[in-house]
Amino acid sequence: MRKTSLLLLCALNVTVHAQKNASAVDYVDEYIGTGGHGHTFIGASVPFGAVQVGPNNIHKGWDWCSGYHYSDSVVKGFAQNHLNGTGIADLGDIVIMPYTGDVRTSVGTQDNPQSGYASYYTHKDETAKPSYYSLLLKSSGVKVELTASERVAFHKYKFPAGKQNRIIVDLFEANYSPEWKNPKMYGSMQKLDDSTIVGWRSSTQWARNRKIWFAIRTSLPLKDFVLYNAGQPVSGTSLEAQSVKGILSFKGVNTALLKVGVSNVSSENALANIQAEIPHWSFTKVVEEGRNKWNQALSAIKIETPDAVQKKIFYTALYHAMIAPALYNDHDGSYRGADDKVYTNPGFTNYTIFSLWDTYRTLNPLMTVIQPARAADFAASFMAIYRQQGKLPIWHLQGRETDCMVGYSGVPVLADAYLKGLTNLDGNEVLEAMKASSTRDDYGMKYLKETGFIPADKEKESVSKALEYAVDDWCIARVAKKLGKQEDTDVYSKRGAYYTRYFDTVTKFMRPVMSSGSFREPFSPFQSIHEYGDYTEGNAWQYTWLVPQNVEHLIALVGGDKAFTRKLDSLFVVSGDMGEHASADISGLVGMYAQGNEPNHHIPYLYAFAGEQWKTAAKIRHITKTFYTTGPEGLCGNDDAGQMSAWYVMSSLGFYPVNPANGLFVFGTPLLKKTTLQTPNGSFAIEAQNLTDKNIYIQKVLLNGRSYSKSYIAYKDIMAGGNLQFVMGPQPNKAFGSAAADRPVSEPGW
Repeated sequence: MRKTSLLLLCALNVTVHAQKNASAVDYVDEYIGTGGHGHTFIGASVPFGAVQVGPNNIHKGWDWCSGYHYSDSVVKGFAQNHLNGTGIADLGDIVIMPYTGDVRTSVGTQDNPQSGYASYYTHKDETAKPSYYSLLLKSSGVKVELTASERVAFHKYKFPAGKQNRIIVDLFEANYSPEWKNPKMYGSMQKLDDSTIVGWRSSTQWARNRKIWFAIRTSLPLKDFVLYNAGQPVSGTSLEAQSVKGILSFKGVNTALLKVGVSNVSSENALANIQAEIPHWSFTKVVEEGRNKWNQALSAIKIETPDAVQKKIFYTALYHAMIAPALYNDHDGSYRGADDKVYTNPGFTNYTIFSLWDTYRTLNPLMTVIQPARAADFAASFMAIYRQQGKLPIWHLQGRETDCMVGYSGVPVLADAYLKGLTNLDGNEVLEAMKASSTRDDYGMKYLKETGFIPADKEKESVSKALEYAVDDWCIARVAKKLGKQEDTDVYSKRGAYYTRYFDTVTKFMRPVMSSGSFREPFSPFQSIHEYGDYTEGNAWQYTWLVPQNVEHLIALVGGDKAFTRKLDSLFVVSGDMGEHASADISGLVGMYAQGNEPNHHIPYLYAFAGEQWKTAAKIRHITKTFYTTGPEGLCGNDDAGQMSAWYVMSSLGFYPVNPANGLFVFGTPLLKKTTLQTPNGSFAIEAQNLTDKNIYIQKVLLNGRSYSKSYIAYKDIMAGGNLQFVMGPQPNKAFGSAAADRPVSEPGW
């Protein structure tokens, strides 16, 4: 008995010691969000890298948008790039799969993967860390290991002894959904020498006419290399066709290494990327370098808590927030623009994967705090895209505009970076780009310019489009004001208030307006019709609050502070039938509040504007504990390129950017005892004194040791470095932040 107790004590001491010495990267759990509707990426990468190398399942529906779902047990190969958390499938380029035995060029089926080159697998034979992924393929016995640098995927395959080794490079397979009736796959592959293969792949799916170049370097000379067109072998060492596949094999080896470089310029550049980033063949060195890069990026926010589970959730969320935007240039800085021209020495680092309707709300403001230099490069990338396509990005994917979601949401991100002084961009050109994006005639803007509203009988999702346009236009007005452009300030300030046309003073909801000027009848604030209704992935209960640019005026429209908070209280308890056509994105419900969909993310923080900041605390605690957990189903909705995760990160700190471009962060309730942000001017420490599961209410606040009565903090105060102290208690201090002078404001002045 005593011996057993000693063993248990020793084991406990080892565990505690391991936790004390663990780095931030050790707490990342890549499985979080890979189940349910999280759509998160699993595999190896570096922060904001061009490569996300990982497994692809056979696509079986919406929840396979990233290429992988935790419920699956069949892998068809390992692709070099993936999307994280999006609601549409794309990427999954250059699928590579090792196997043994006879030549097979087709994937096979879910029920019979052995009929092709796919394989069964189990999670017990899988390891997933930010810079390292491994999987044992049950059907062939091959062990796959993956790691990556910024632009190069590094594969290591260990084949069972005595088996014929084969590796297929498949340019036809990718992450594509059946709804893409004609994805227009096309590819080219060429053997340059006994250890080098180059080529390119193009496709039209979500992103149209997208093209990626690649180069593969093998650690050993190839024994055989055979090209296949639609499953039929062809002679020669090069092929260009719709369905290009190549099969490689080596002589008398058990272990093979492949370096796969990617480029949006040329195969030559892909080869140069390999030489620049991984000139050696040390797989473990690349794993360790990737681990260090992730650890450095994650250490931008250092947290102190004895709760290992909380650390896991937090650092996984921060990890998910740093997968995209992704690098979209070569090691020498060159890239191919939206106009298909190659740009060299652009003077900034170019990026892609801008899910802006999602990320303008939290992820991009978070980046201005913890990655200000990258935020500046994002802004420069926006301006380059504007010059190349005539408008700012909406949802940009590898040099191609998808025009996905509503609004011109590049505007608030660009405005925020410019107004915070992060960029050296020409302000007049910034305003020009914003005006060009806001004066088109598509997506209801024609009606907006002509009549001041978008008729619901002429344009679908009219309410959501108009409300998002108003947010964007308010941001344009602020940039114009900064530049001293009074006429533009007046025009866009007026447009930024067009939301009032949709507010029904009788029902107190934002409602669709018909061409006649009357509200649509009949009306249900619960009803939601996906893609063809009046609201984008939501209903009137959820969209009535989408006025982050002027919450004070929204409060006045609803009827003042008390009426506003009563209605806000109702949002979190009311229930109703959203109808059979409601979007699956409306998830993570608390009443009619939907944490799983981005237009709701600012809502819990609106209480502060009405002088009842304390009411935010219980809402944030419930949302974070209910909808952010460990395990594959640890997210309640699509991560949406990191936005869902960024919300958790920001909320954990104790504040949130309700207005996306006014430089203020509204207090909620801190989730961590101490957090330290690394800023250019040192560090900014956030301490929550007396924090417990019951002590969730802010009693008082001190900023740099001095009493601080406001229910928000300015960006400039955070970036100056210093210390913010929350003193917490079990009961609300209803006086905190209640005075009009202490409430958040829409225009704090610059």
